[in-house]
Amino acid sequence: MKTVFVKSYGCQMNVYDAARISDVMAAEGYGEAATADTADLVILNTCHIREKAAEKVYSELGRLRALKAERLAAGREPGEIVVAGCVAQAEGREIIRRQPAVDAVVGPQSYHRLPELLREARRGGPAVDTEFPPGAGKFAGLPAVSVGRSRGVSAFLTVQEGCDKFCTFCVVPYTRGAEVSRPVSAVLDEARRLLDGGVREITLLGQNVNAYHGLDEGGRPATLAGLIERLAGLPGLVRLRYTTSHPNDMADDLIAAHRDVPALMPFLHLPIQAGADRVLAAMNRRHSADGYRRLIDRIRAARPDIALSSDFIVGFPGETEAEFEATLRLAAEIGFASAYSFKYSPRPGTPAEERPGQVAEAVKTERLARLHAQVEADRQRFNRATIGRHLDLLIEKPGRHPGQLGGRSPYLQAVHVDGLDARIGDVVPVLVTEAGPNSLSARPAARGVDSLSGQMTAAA
Repeated sequence: MKTVFVKSYGCQMNVYDAARISDVMAAEGYGEAATADTADLVILNTCHIREKAAEKVYSELGRLRALKAERLAAGREPGEIVVAGCVAQAEGREIIRRQPAVDAVVGPQSYHRLPELLREARRGGPAVDTEFPPGAGKFAGLPAVSVGRSRGVSAFLTVQEGCDKFCTFCVVPYTRGAEVSRPVSAVLDEARRLLDGGVREITLLGQNVNAYHGLDEGGRPATLAGLIERLAGLPGLVRLRYTTSHPNDMADDLIAAHRDVPALMPFLHLPIQAGADRVLAAMNRRHSADGYRRLIDRIRAARPDIALSSDFIVGFPGETEAEFEATLRLAAEIGFASAYSFKYSPRPGTPAEERPGQVAEAVKTERLARLHAQVEADRQRFNRATIGRHLDLLIEKPGRHPGQLGGRSPYLQAVHVDGLDARIGDVVPVLVTEAGPNSLSARPAARGVDSLSGQMTAAA
């Protein structure tokens, strides 16, 4: 049996894509290799969001080229190399020019064609496919999710790809294309297969997931809230999440779903990026800071115990100290349970790359440190507030110590519990006893009513 090793960079959608790439190659008879050094086929599933992403890929390709040469010198098959994902989409044939050891380059919308591309490469040299097929064509070409392949207790499920928002800092519309939503029936079918394979929690993915508008069985566009309601009724599913959302697509029925659908967890990642309206306008975010605040008020009114997460970019071109301080104030006012903060870095081909007023690197570094201190303090405050609370824990794995189990709270916190009689995949009541820097400690508890949410959960 030939083997494949998939190395994935970046976002959750790339994690999902890597699993589906493995499904594609499994259908071709490939097993999974533990390392790139032992694989017959190495696939780099790349991300273009972070600074110098392409250069990191070329560095890895240099190592793989040397590995090919070593194998040839030893009289072995050299193996094959594929570059997939968003760097592949952005760089295309430039990857082949810079690194001739690569056998195929495939964009994130075309990896269902990998076996065909590899056959082309074996016949006539490196093959490239960075086309955008119409509609959700990629998904129609993918094999069914393999029930036999372990995906653990929690799994990702892509329901929407691409973005029509065109934020001026973002490459997604150019690397993933326009917004496309999968049909409801296709999502339900894939979810059932995941559940049959032992998955208990599903996170719905999309670059702009709450813009989901896939067609239902009657040919009518569904909303994300409608899809969530359908998924929540599937036997075996105990938890649902979704990411990443845009404030402008946070519709009334989706807010209501956080109140009305027990399986939908009280955790929402809703990026704002900046706290000053002029910067938001320059980013083409199409919402205001106060509009975001009002939206959060509505969400919290529907689900008072919801934990919020966000993304922030500091040092966007033209950002003043006063505008950055507006971001600090907004973060402090809302009190995010977690947040991702980054220094602005120009992405080739995006409008912001050419904007005047590029902020000095030292200033960006200093601002990032201040923002990180703010959001980290809020994260720790949120975690400490769970001490003494009774939460339901989804058991995901054994703990680091004998007799210990680890899992996730409804708020996506890592929790370790000792002395619990449970199996992987069980949802069990625990009492939080301690909050460490990166995880919570808990002890077993009996079921009761949570004092904050009013929902049935655990009680000492």
